[in-house]
Amino acid sequence: MKPAFAALLLVCLILCSSMFEISALGVGAGSFCSAKCGQRCSKAGRRDRCLNFCGICCNKCKCVPSGTYGNKHECPCYRDMRNSKGTPKCP
Repeated sequence: MKPAFAALLLVCLILCSSMFEISALGVGAGSFCSAKCGQRCSKAGRRDRCLNFCGICCNKCKCVPSGTYGNKHECPCYRDMRNSKGTPKCP
């Protein structure tokens, strides 16, 4: 009975630690995008809209061009995303 309990406890510990790592990675990606998009949208006239679309693009592409405008050559995925009308999706 004791070896089975020890094995179950070990399995639970391994599962809990892997879930912790996954959640920690998610938090890091979100804060990266928040910081980069905050900088990218700092001069936008419609800041809330800019932050929303920048966040969508950043989460998919894992990068945001530097500066508040242009420099999209730094992130081809970000540059090439289009909306349903065929215009650039990412600010």
